[in-house]
Amino acid sequence: MRTEMKKFKHDGFEIAYVDRHPDHGRAEPVLLIHGFASNHFTNWISPGWMKALSDAGYRPIALDNRGHGKSSKSYDKAAYTPQKMASDAIALLDYLEIPRAHVMGYSMGARISAFLALDAPERVNSLVFGGLGIGMADGVGDWDPIADALLAEDPEQTAHARGRAFRKFADQTKSDRRALAACIATSRELLTESDMARITQPTLIAVGTKDDIAGSPDELAALMPNAVAFEIEGRDHMLAVGDKSFKERVLEFLSKYPI
Repeated sequence: MRTEMKKFKHDGFEIAYVDRHPDHGRAEPVLLIHGFASNHFTNWISPGWMKALSDAGYRPIALDNRGHGKSSKSYDKAAYTPQKMASDAIALLDYLEIPRAHVMGYSMGARISAFLALDAPERVNSLVFGGLGIGMADGVGDWDPIADALLAEDPEQTAHARGRAFRKFADQTKSDRRALAACIATSRELLTESDMARITQPTLIAVGTKDDIAGSPDELAALMPNAVAFEIEGRDHMLAVGDKSFKERVLEFLSKYPI
């Protein structure tokens, strides 16, 4: 199967992506949108999602969000609203001539997926929100110290525990920390309860039971007309993404809503 990274241009950015297209047959596409400070490899290839989905007969497609991975960067905070990042995902579907896909996002990627579903509902067959529950609507705490930690010369001098954790993660993923600091300033736009009620696609909301960032998946599901919650037992925000039970639940969910 072809998994080499390719690029296309949209809104002044070069957006990098991988498309694991089966060599034969017509496979349903699953668009994968990663989280903050991550990239397609860290979020979807390394934890085994691309393999699990392709082995199940799907066509997984994963992009690097603008400002992340191999996609081009900007230091302009205005470039990183969820609407603009969702427009990159929609443009990728256009570029690949995919009229409709399953869409799965993790953490920031879940927020982007929600905006995608609101902006282009006809393109979204089903949704998976991983690593983000009611925080989608009521916020996920104070993230301003994370920007400070990303820009600090010495991260060890950062007193904010979450800031230190994300600085370490950004260094591990070899991210452009200045671009990430711009991204975090504007990418956390909240959706209202009425916004969530307008997302009518079948939606699975999966959050680790030890996740102190995401907020309750049940509370978010209660705002939506066609959503179910799933608890990823014993996992925190960083470890939930690769959990075996999460993969099994997603595959079960997708099978119920064929394109």
